[in-house]
Amino acid sequence: MATAKTKTIDDELKKRSRRVTRGLAKTYPDVECALVYHSPFELLVATILSAQCTDERVNMVTPSLFSKYPTPQKLAKSTQAGVEKLIHSTGFFRNKATNIRGMAKALVEQHGGEVPPDLDALVELPGIGRKTANVVLGTSFGIASGVVVDTHVKRICNLLGLTISKNPEIIERDLIAVLPQKEWINFSHRMIHHGRRICIARRPNCPECPLLKSCARVGLPPLSDEQRRHSRTFPQR
Repeated sequence: MATAKTKTIDDELKKRSRRVTRGLAKTYPDVECALVYHSPFELLVATILSAQCTDERVNMVTPSLFSKYPTPQKLAKSTQAGVEKLIHSTGFFRNKATNIRGMAKALVEQHGGEVPPDLDALVELPGIGRKTANVVLGTSFGIASGVVVDTHVKRICNLLGLTISKNPEIIERDLIAVLPQKEWINFSHRMIHHGRRICIARRPNCPECPLLKSCARVGLPPLSDEQRRHSRTFPQR
């Protein structure tokens, strides 16, 4: 009996995930990475800098950074102080400078200055975790190595009832179990856009949400009668 119940829950999650995926694709058909980059190396650096920082701020910083250090070879020969000065406004600049310089040195010494299109190789680089590796592999190489779980994906997938975990690695496993691999890359990009435009952390605009019918709204108060009346997707009573 427990096995049958578990199967029913898994089937329902898969159905919900398919509805969510379709809704995201319809709402954000041409979504792309918000970070501005021109090579896998630039995306790798930008993604490291984006930790605890907005993409907009990173995009303001990277032009001058890449103008001075356009290649891994150039960045590998940089000084800590010089890099820190350029990326100061992204926050945690000392650690980030150490990481991108160390990453560049490792690319030069271990990979001939090229970003390896391989998950295991990427996570061995300084400052590179699974999330950053998935971003670069999916966005630069079109390799669906996993699902990128950032703060938007983590928060919204909990609201939707696609996961109950707060741990990014567990959330990724939960999503991989219910999403077709061909959707792994765009799912995260679309979810991030959704979190910035509609499902905003402090004020989710549920009545305007295209995913409302599929959303469990975990942890949110019930919609008021007025919100229901003005909703585009919620079934009227």
